[in-house]
Amino acid sequence: MDALKKIAESSLKAQDKLPQFSIGDTVRIGVNIREGDKERIQMFEGTVIAKRGSGVAETFTVRRVSYGVGVERVFPVHSPNVASVQVIRKGRVRRSKLYYLRDRVGKAAKVKEQIR
Repeated sequence: MDALKKIAESSLKAQDKLPQFSIGDTVRIGVNIREGDKERIQMFEGTVIAKRGSGVAETFTVRRVSYGVGVERVFPVHSPNVASVQVIRKGRVRRSKLYYLRDRVGKAAKVKEQIR
């Protein structure tokens, strides 16, 4: 079991490189996309609706509405394919999972901004 923990620790990102964001925040994620022999970074912007797991298995779910269709992507926090995470705006929520946003349309699906 200790050998597995050592292997897992070696694949974790450094603590200072981990982004500080929480549920309800609007984030912009830079994802490495490999097309043939070329690589590029594609941005995905949306609201963080869930975080789960710990250690190597830690993931977060981002939701956005694109051309009237809701799109959700699950990103591993420690993945080498996640190039960057920028917090665009902080959200004020009282839940740890925002799955109720799936049923809402338009302005009702917005999260209030946190006043600092």
